[in-house]
Amino acid sequence: MKFSTRAIHAGQEPEPLTGAIMTPIFQTSTYAQEGLETHKGYEYARTGNPTRHALELCLASIENGQYGLAFASGMAAESAVLSLLSAGDHMVSCDDLYGGSYRIFERIMRRYQIETSYVTAGNSAEYEQAIRPNTKLIWLETPTNPLLRLVDIKAVAEVAHRHNLLLVVDNTFSSPYFQRPLDLGADIVLHSTTKYINGHSDVIGGALIMNSSEIYESIKFYQNAAGGVPGPFDAWLTLRGIKTLAVRMRQHEANASAIARFLSEHPRIEKVYYPGFSSHPDHELAKHQMSGFGGMVSFQFKGTREDVDDVVRRLKIFAFAESLGGVESLVCHPASMTHGSIPREIREARGLTETLLRLSVGIEDVEDLMLDLQQALA
Repeated sequence: MKFSTRAIHAGQEPEPLTGAIMTPIFQTSTYAQEGLETHKGYEYARTGNPTRHALELCLASIENGQYGLAFASGMAAESAVLSLLSAGDHMVSCDDLYGGSYRIFERIMRRYQIETSYVTAGNSAEYEQAIRPNTKLIWLETPTNPLLRLVDIKAVAEVAHRHNLLLVVDNTFSSPYFQRPLDLGADIVLHSTTKYINGHSDVIGGALIMNSSEIYESIKFYQNAAGGVPGPFDAWLTLRGIKTLAVRMRQHEANASAIARFLSEHPRIEKVYYPGFSSHPDHELAKHQMSGFGGMVSFQFKGTREDVDDVVRRLKIFAFAESLGGVESLVCHPASMTHGSIPREIREARGLTETLLRLSVGIEDVEDLMLDLQQALA
């Protein structure tokens, strides 16, 4: 089946008792058992729930994976991946990444003697150069957050597997509609399902998808033991969101492309980051690795932090808020919001200045969005 069909039907057969087309919300904490040796497949809702199971099957299908696991947040999913590591291990990460990932790597994992080295996101050779004898894992975001650099997944996968390392790819910005890292050699794909997968800014969730049964069993054990699972209503809302993922992503991309062009021609904008531009340093890789350029646009504003504050206050349709990937358009100031946990000197060395803004371009009428930006920048 094609992507759009799987997004609507995978893991979601009509409910056998009633024939309900929509997967029911199994709002229960426990399940009655028939006896000591027989049960109906579910025992306790932290361990398993039919609504969550349907979501996990669907997530695996749309990422071309064998196994899917759903979590209560993207960070809960990330913690589950990190549970594969032990004290004394080392990991390599791209340097341009979500501030929450940097925070857990530096302020939590280092306490357990797990160190992270950061390399230039788009330089595939640097990943191999950073490998140590105790390296166990390579962590990628592509496109990166917030500078939208791309990493050659296939090239880094070859490096990782040559050294018997796991490759984890955060695919949140692309969604499975535009990019499927497992097909390019990744071992684990991570999503904050809060974002494009759910798409309606009403759920917090995360997911991991993989092909290895060994990795699946290890992380599933952690999922049950640590308990960071989504409730059935959140799983149901996410399933509902997935059904429109394909049509939403097409509109996100169309709008983002138009907004990026508009910003690139505006006199108050210094630089626009969008992989759909031929001038983007990773444009050719984006054309090869992705089937679309996504709905995220970042830009450097000419002026001061105070000027930026004035602009975001004047916006009427774009909401000044954290997160991304919803049907509504959002503007974010990474230095004070999503990446505020990264020390200022490190942020600025990586290009995350006080005048950088990140747009999550929604699916509203694009003319309205451009008029909103125009009046705010006037």
